[in-house]
Amino acid sequence: MQHDQQGDGSAPTKARRRPKRLRLILISGGLAFALAAGGAAAYKYKLFTDIGDPVSFGRVPQKTAAASDATRTGVRMPTGPAAEFIRTYRLPDGTQIGRTTLTGKKSGFTGDVWVWVPPQYDDPRYAKSAFPVLISLPGGRGYPTNYWGTGPGLGLQKAVSDGAKAGTSLPFILIMPVHNADTKHHFDASDIPGEPKMGTWMVEDVPDFTKANFRTFTSRDGWAFMGSSAGGFGALKHVLKYPDRFKAAIASGADIVPDSPLWKGNTQAMDENNPEKLAAKLIEEGGPDVYIDFQIGTRETGRDKIEEFMDEYGKGPVHTTLQVIQDGEHNGKSYVRGMREGALEWISKVMSPPTPEPGVR
Repeated sequence: MQHDQQGDGSAPTKARRRPKRLRLILISGGLAFALAAGGAAAYKYKLFTDIGDPVSFGRVPQKTAAASDATRTGVRMPTGPAAEFIRTYRLPDGTQIGRTTLTGKKSGFTGDVWVWVPPQYDDPRYAKSAFPVLISLPGGRGYPTNYWGTGPGLGLQKAVSDGAKAGTSLPFILIMPVHNADTKHHFDASDIPGEPKMGTWMVEDVPDFTKANFRTFTSRDGWAFMGSSAGGFGALKHVLKYPDRFKAAIASGADIVPDSPLWKGNTQAMDENNPEKLAAKLIEEGGPDVYIDFQIGTRETGRDKIEEFMDEYGKGPVHTTLQVIQDGEHNGKSYVRGMREGALEWISKVMSPPTPEPGVR
């Protein structure tokens, strides 16, 4: 018999405990909350991350090139050897940006390349389909990084994804190589005598690397360039110089003529890489047709030079258009906005689309 009292003179009572089942629920819930909060904080402060881990592209089964060619005309399956990629970014839609280091067999130059494939690339319906390629060149130093690949906040990948969903853009593979050989010089996307062969790097080695690793079109209808500033010059020049390999370009805030001091007065070599000279030659030869979308913001200079080029050379096989970006500045965010507002749709109309396999879901 219990004699203790509660201090108010009343009979003592036992302390009531929560039922065992309720206690377990509360403990489990608290633990789950703590883990969730801790996990969120860990990821916020990058205590746990898969950035830097190996990543591959194309989860659908890949057939050999020979077997694929027998099934789909105009499709080049990955020829190998496969590159090793590390993950540099994971986008909210689950797509990823990977980076690898490429030593060009033809240029001899070694530099990094970033890649991104659209969600459709891993869709089983497109397992036997080629995808159009948009080689994306940065402005600025363009070395040792490419801001289209290292700065997904600019929105290029999302612009392509959103456009593909809306039917205003093809689901391009984005290939984003370094554009210059060092941080001290710009090389006009060219093989300047006595300097690293950056022209060969971009028109030979980077496409060869792309063919080795991704499902691509065998014709130029699946190959295009885009670039901003100095990268816009490269995009413009490559399409005009190699119209048999590349069909179209988006040239944003682009220079029109080569201006690197590394030319050292070598006018013959400069003329061979001058978009004005190249356009005149293409017009004289009568083709093949190329398509160039210039972009310029209303808050930057250079529109007069672009319009002069279009007036003089935008005829015959050289098809040009101008995307004016209201309040646009000389930067990547403005140019991506212009791509959303029309440039992606324009270039998509002249490029080959991927095609799904009938009956596959």
